[in-house]
This record gives sequence, C-alpha cells and structure tokens, in this order.
Amino acid sequence: MHKIILSLIALALVFTSCKKEQNPFEISKHHIGLLTDSTQVKDLKSIYVKDSISKFISGDEFAGGINDIEIFSKEGDKLLILTPRNVLDSTSTIGSIQIIDSKFKTVKGISTQSTFKEINNTYKISKIDNLINSLVISVKEINGSFVIDKKELPSNLQFDLNLKFEETHIPDNAKVKYFFLIWND
Repeated sequence: MHKIILSLIALALVFTSCKKEQNPFEISKHHIGLLTDSTQVKDLKSIYVKDSISKFISGDEFAGGINDIEIFSKEGDKLLILTPRNVLDSTSTIGSIQIIDSKFKTVKGISTQSTFKEINNTYKISKIDNLINSLVISVKEINGSFVIDKKELPSNLQFDLNLKFEETHIPDNAKVKYFFLIWND
C-alpha cells in the first residue's frame, strides 16, 4: 500500500515539475507575458508584483475618458501602457496595450528593436495607414500594429498625406518606434 502511495506522490511531482512557466516578455495574439485579453484591471497588482503601476485616474468629463495605466520595471524603465475598455472600472478588461520596452517580443521574435524588413518577412501585413507623423503597419495575425516614424522614410514620402503606402515604399531598415495590440471583445 505504501508503495502505491509513494508512486502516486512521485508521479504527481513529475507532472507538476513539468509545467511550463509563461515567459513574462512573450507576446501573442491573446497575451503579453502573464497579462491576457481577459485580465481585469483589479488583477494587475498581482500580475505586476515586482513592477510599478502608475494609473491616471480621470473623473473629469473634460479629460476625454483617457485612463491609461503605465507599467514600470523596478529599475524605473517604462515597459507597457495599458488602456482599459471602460474608464474607472476595476472589473474592466484591457482594450489595448502599447509595448514600449524591447524585452517584449512576439512569439516570432519581433520587438520595438525590429525593422520593417523583419516585420514584413515575419508577418503578413494587412494594412498600412498614413498618418501625419507616422505610418501604422497592421498585422491581423497578432492583432498588432507597428508604428514607424515618417523620419525613417525618404524625404519625398514624408509629407504626402494622400499617398497610399505599400510595402515597397518603406525602407527595409526603417525602425519601429513602438507597437501595440488591440484586444477585441
């Protein structure tokens, strides 16, 4: 009887020790490290125990409903900017995440240190938006968008707001300024 119990305990230890730990800097379509698309604002303190959380609380109707939550490392480096779906609601889930720190990488290795060529070779680009000071490269596979500053473009392409950009317009070495994920309901 004791051998069966010891065997079951040993088997349980083997199974629990094989559990894969989540990489705190891995980005996929539905998670960034331990943060998932169903994480509520009230759970952020337990997820980022070792980091610092800075909240902008808006109660003023003139603030436009912005309620960004900034996550800083214990060294003081800004890591992420989270935007909840609902302002002033601790049960709200996160609607979008801006990735600032280069330690965060997609499953395929793309980070804020990546170039346009690396993004284009790794993911299928679904859309390119031409904004005043930047281009937004959308990748549906990860619900992500990469922002490239127009200063990275040839001067003849920087100021034309009517130009419909294609992959061939963007230099291979254009660097990502930052990128963000948008989690839909």
